[in-house]
Amino acid sequence: MNLPYEWRVGWRYTRASRSARRNGFISFISGVSVLGITLGVAALIIVLSVMNGFQKEVRDRMLSVVAHVELYDANGGTLANWQALAAQARQNPAVQGAAPFVPAQALVARGEDMRGAMVRGIVPAEEAAVTPLAASMLPTFSKLVPGGWGVVIGVELARSLGVREGDQITLVAPSGQVTPAGVVPRLKQMTIVGLFNAGHYEYDSGLVLMHADDAAKLFRTGGITGLQLKLRDPQDARRVGAELSLSLGQGVIVRDWTHTNRNWFDAVQVEKRMMFIILTLIVAVAAFNLVSTLVMTVTDKRADIAILRTLGASPRSIMGIFMVQGALSGVLGTFGGLGLGLLVAFNIDVIVPFIERLLGVSFLPGSIYLISKMPSDPQWSDILPIALISLVLSLAATLYPSWRASRVQPAEALRYE
Repeated sequence: MNLPYEWRVGWRYTRASRSARRNGFISFISGVSVLGITLGVAALIIVLSVMNGFQKEVRDRMLSVVAHVELYDANGGTLANWQALAAQARQNPAVQGAAPFVPAQALVARGEDMRGAMVRGIVPAEEAAVTPLAASMLPTFSKLVPGGWGVVIGVELARSLGVREGDQITLVAPSGQVTPAGVVPRLKQMTIVGLFNAGHYEYDSGLVLMHADDAAKLFRTGGITGLQLKLRDPQDARRVGAELSLSLGQGVIVRDWTHTNRNWFDAVQVEKRMMFIILTLIVAVAAFNLVSTLVMTVTDKRADIAILRTLGASPRSIMGIFMVQGALSGVLGTFGGLGLGLLVAFNIDVIVPFIERLLGVSFLPGSIYLISKMPSDPQWSDILPIALISLVLSLAATLYPSWRASRVQPAEALRYE
């Protein structure tokens, strides 16, 4: 294959700068530049993949416990005919299932230990059609019967209270009961009929599930106060929520899971953008190290440039030779970074546990990061921009040194040769 001589000479200079002894320092600088680009690109891929995996893992575990969309009465009252509202919501083709619930907050006490908790009153048979957790633990959830005053709590909450299945805990309702002696807190002894492990620390340590009838009596709501919906695609929650707001009218408040957890997901997106910018600057620094490499190469090859000019090479051709040399270094660094980054990103579930065992540390305490294993989710929407940015920066770094090479005058360059 006959390549343009600019390509052939540029490739020869690239190889020569790595092999010639007299150009050892140039070879070292060139190698450092390529290595810097490789590490920068790899770091970008690994960090963004971990952040994508972290977001996906937390989202999936969160959606195993909570519904995709929740409906409430606009006046804060009960949904007396929730079945009709559920039927109306199911007319939207994106809605797969519906279940009633009673949300509340309470204190959970066991002896001197007390914890705040979210309480959700559910109908077990209906709940299984909405949340994967209820579907996978239907035999346990079926123990929640009206009047049984039983609860299912998370494993972390049970661990913090020192209780297990069969033990009793006390629920303290936030609104007290007015008596001649003053306001007396409403307390109720509950029996733990089961434990769940959703893998999401916030829910495992702060969610209490009980039957909807018992919740309505304890918190005096007068009945069902909310309706949960399951969608075919959770990512369509905002769009479907907007459609339901229009179809159900102003008497119903619609909240999707992206709204109820907006602060967390917004924070993740901001962190992801900032990490992308910071690590891109590292790639930029590595790419512009090519400037020093090419400047030294141009200085070293001034005689060669002069000979090529006397043989008829145009300034554009000379510029093309050194642009090819710099671009090849950028390409090698970029593809090396892609290979290294993807290798680590796809095997991070093996690499991180090995490092944790080697150092005796835990990088992700569950009480802080919600999950305990390092996740990774490489996405082409992140990888392709990274590769393109690295290649563009590398090419941009070659422009000035290549232009200087094209301005070399043969007579001046050969004067001292």
